[in-house]
Amino acid sequence: MSLLEIENLSLAIGDTPILKGIELSVAPGEVLGLVGESGSGKSMTALTLMQLLPHAARATGRVAFDGIDILAATEDQMCALRGYDIGMVFQEPMTALNPVKTIGEQVAEGIRWHTKATRAAAEERARQMLDRVGLPQAKFPLSRYPHELSGGQRQRVVIAIACALKPKLLIADEPTTALDVVLQAQILDLLRDLVAESRMGLLLISHDLAVVTEMADRITILRRGEVMEAGDTVRTLSEQLHPYTRQLAQASMHVPARAKVHAVGSAKPLLEVEGVTRDYPGRRTSLFQRAPAIRAVDDVSLSMAPGQSVALVGRSGCGKSTLARMILALDRPSSGTIRFRGETITGKSEAELKPARRDMQVVFQDPYGSFDPRQKVERLVAEPLHLLEKKPTRADCREMVAHALHEVGLDPRDMDKYPHEFSGGQRQRLSIARAIITRPKLVVADEPVSALDVSIRAQILDLFAELNQKLGIAYLFITHDLTVARAITDEVLVMHDGKIVERGKTNEVLDHPQSEAAKALVNAAPDLHRAIARKIQEQG
Repeated sequence: MSLLEIENLSLAIGDTPILKGIELSVAPGEVLGLVGESGSGKSMTALTLMQLLPHAARATGRVAFDGIDILAATEDQMCALRGYDIGMVFQEPMTALNPVKTIGEQVAEGIRWHTKATRAAAEERARQMLDRVGLPQAKFPLSRYPHELSGGQRQRVVIAIACALKPKLLIADEPTTALDVVLQAQILDLLRDLVAESRMGLLLISHDLAVVTEMADRITILRRGEVMEAGDTVRTLSEQLHPYTRQLAQASMHVPARAKVHAVGSAKPLLEVEGVTRDYPGRRTSLFQRAPAIRAVDDVSLSMAPGQSVALVGRSGCGKSTLARMILALDRPSSGTIRFRGETITGKSEAELKPARRDMQVVFQDPYGSFDPRQKVERLVAEPLHLLEKKPTRADCREMVAHALHEVGLDPRDMDKYPHEFSGGQRQRLSIARAIITRPKLVVADEPVSALDVSIRAQILDLFAELNQKLGIAYLFITHDLTVARAITDEVLVMHDGKIVERGKTNEVLDHPQSEAAKALVNAAPDLHRAIARKIQEQG
């Protein structure tokens, strides 16, 4: 008998249909993968199960969980179910966590609410769960706040909250999107163990076909609110009978065509980093004492030539983003020197940095978080233009914004819209338009495609390759996705515990890793063909 049964589920918000006749089921101890592009209805299906829909939403059909009619359940009944019988891992950990509560309080909160455990007992259980998701007491005491953790570490806290009470059904909405490949493998192993231990049903929502193949017994593929294909995971993804399934599989392994038009090897370095170190003060342990300083970046040196594309890969917390902030002069190194276009930028004032900032831009991981939601696209994309020596007129600004939008594949008329009117992939294109409007020599891209579905990711990687060829922009890609590094970069730097432990041509490093850190990344990286072959071997 199924733990969860959904029959003919339709959902509309106002007059807009979102879901159209969804059918799926999850049995105890079973993993169902729910796959589709952004806007396909995956998350709305999950929110319907949790009864967390907006007031304007209207759902029809049948949603039964363990014999309970979810659509007819009262709020009191849902409060009893949420967290205890049905757990949910939300995609964006920073919005799912309370910024003014410690991680210990937030993991213990559900335990105390549902079990009436004492504070001490709940905190002990919370500590055990945080240890299990890779946040040990020595480095991550219960007294830490969400802002003191990296994105991947925050996601682990969210997973600990959802799994603390071993629910009958766990809904995991992109649970590993923000995690490095090694930690992703650990979290997936943890989810497998929980399913095996307590016969928990798992609804795994993901755009990563390799992850779904590794985890799921069955798969349901959505597109625009409708089920395109459903069935055994291995058979569905190996046969690829439906054209949309085939399209997703091809996009997940997409490699952009990159013309080698820049003689980067013999060019004078564009960026030089020499012996850079960054220390942060330790946490205050008493009124007069602090813990030892934390070394985030340890004696790092690297160089980039004009037009070169370099990947900086490594696990969460290894120092990648800290190094990027120092390269962008948003943070000062404790020691060492950074030169851009032959000039030292270390220690310069904001006024002195202005010429360098014209030629150095950034694309953030979360485009929506980097935009002011109250401003229209025209103003947002034009923000870097104040760095130009001669300030353009309003007419010139509009023309430059229109040209930048056209270059990233958007309609110039989009400049009169607000950020919320765009999809996730379109917002990332807006971020790239803002980064290239000053015609920079270097763009630092911090996980620019990790939150995008496979089809949009393929389009964005094509765009990066095109701009590299057309404008000669050099890229520093910060990523934990080795498929992105392989697809778009010339060289790769492997970072571990604040140090560069391996460097070389991308294919050479990823095909024949030498350091233990690189080997761990390569071995843990999901691969669709490898996952299908392994599953077939296990089943046969």
